Amino acid sequence: MNAAISFAAYQAAVDLFPGDRASVFDPLMRRLGYDPTNTTDNISTPEGLGNVAARAVLEFRHRDGANQLGEEVGGKPGVAYSDYTGYKSTNDPMDLRPGSTLDLAAVHDPNRWQQLRYIDASGADFTQPFVGAQWQHVKPFALSDVAQLRSPTGPARFGSAAYESQARALLALSGGLNDEQKMIAEYWADGPHSELPPGHWDLFGQFVSRRDHHGPHRHGVEADVKLFFALTNAVFDASICCWDNKRFFDSVRPITAIRYLFRGRQVRAWGGPYRGTVPMDGAEWLPYQAPTFPTPPFPEYSSGHSTFSAAGAEILKLFTGSDAFGASVTFPAGSSKFEPGAVPATNVTLRWATFSEAANQAGLSRRYGGIHFEQGDLDGRVAGRRVAGLAWARTQRYISGTGDDRDRDD
Repeated sequence: MNAAISFAAYQAAVDLFPGDRASVFDPLMRRLGYDPTNTTDNISTPEGLGNVAARAVLEFRHRDGANQLGEEVGGKPGVAYSDYTGYKSTNDPMDLRPGSTLDLAAVHDPNRWQQLRYIDASGADFTQPFVGAQWQHVKPFALSDVAQLRSPTGPARFGSAAYESQARALLALSGGLNDEQKMIAEYWADGPHSELPPGHWDLFGQFVSRRDHHGPHRHGVEADVKLFFALTNAVFDASICCWDNKRFFDSVRPITAIRYLFRGRQVRAWGGPYRGTVPMDGAEWLPYQAPTFPTPPFPEYSSGHSTFSAAGAEILKLFTGSDAFGASVTFPAGSSKFEPGAVPATNVTLRWATFSEAANQAGLSRRYGGIHFEQGDLDGRVAGRRVAGLAWARTQRYISGTGDDRDRDD
């Protein structure tokens, strides 16, 4: 069983991350005692069973709408995951490069997403694309239709009281950020080692496996297979549900909405690294993020962190039969990525008694970071829990062997 799983995992990992084959995956296989060059398809052997299983999944997912191979008509030939739907932003890019000023003429519709132009971490002049603009075309695992959980209302509209209220709420959070809130924003931004939200919940799944002593024995391996099959498929469908909202509503990010609403008006907010809370023109507002990555490259509504995390938490609750989590992380003084040496002033520890508490904090973190409005966070949490329920039900049909006609057709 271990050998079959290892060969299947190896084939999948190399397919997704070919550049890491020689440096990461081949050495790992050899440390486990396996020959990574064994590509047999003899299913009477564990190596062959793993290889054949992996190839079947990869063949299906290579043409599932994600455009992993860069072969879809309309995309950039040979460019993995390139958009082939022809998305174009309604607004012109916002220029955040040094010396730039707010250009109101660039905002043609304050309801819609605006690309950002800035200097990235490599020092290059960068203009955001809409990453994943095609994702609503990806074939889901448990959703019967990619739009079945699409919001019936969408985000607040410009000119409404709710639109300005949500912007004021973010300004209040920005102006009152303490060290713990800053570390919450940083920790959940991309995981301890850049796992991003989906991988972050797989880390929590690993924590549960260790905590509950799954171990290397047969029943432990079986438990892990069932856990991660349910968890990763739920998070996968969460991405499709969330990006369907992002593409359909094409909604404005806080950095555009706040600057547009409060241009020429004095506000109090975080002023940038090491500046604390300062008075400023609303047109100068920045989220609590690194200047080389000020806001993610896709629309605001709904929150990916909230959707992924609610889905992950719900699966872990269902699998373990309890909401009890019991994990924590500690940040040494001065370990901030955005304000290194100064934040936090003393050690900060984040603790989560329950999976739900962790998921809620993940959603809230994006409001502390100035990335999402409250509605995008809360609606994402609701959708994530609903996605998890559907994924859990289909997972159990596979495990019990009582799959429906759709399972057999797949």
